[in-house]
Amino acid sequence: MVEVTVTPQSSLADRPVQIRVRGLSPSQLVTLRAWLKDEQGERFQSRAFFRADGAGEVDPGLHAALGGSYSGVWPMGLFWFLQPDALFRRLVKRDVSGSPFRVRLEVLDGLCLGADPREQPLGSCEAERWYVGPGVQRVPIREGRVRGALFLPP
Repeated sequence: MVEVTVTPQSSLADRPVQIRVRGLSPSQLVTLRAWLKDEQGERFQSRAFFRADGAGEVDPGLHAALGGSYSGVWPMGLFWFLQPDALFRRLVKRDVSGSPFRVRLEVLDGLCLGADPREQPLGSCEAERWYVGPGVQRVPIREGRVRGALFLPP
């Protein structure tokens, strides 16, 4: 049984998380894929290819990605390299205090380059990435031509 975990499962968007895959065969070649849908329903995704270690585990913080959206050791690479499926789209969070981005993390057998919905993941999990911490108050600012928001801690 292949298990994908992200620790902590719910965190602020600027905080690092640890991604781990367990239960693979030693030296198995896999694709780790992250994807989310933004508030307009646009899909963003990233992928990285890994070879499992001798214990059948993959940790992007320890093991180098062999290719995909990035290569090398990037613990947060799957989050940092999210790209839109449609051209000229940007990943923007408009409702920063109402809901998180829900990032789906999946591990697929072998090298998977496409976004084929028939691809069955060996394992998956979901991470919540919040942009405002609990109790933070958002105050809109409008003064002359200046527009912004003030975020006050609890």
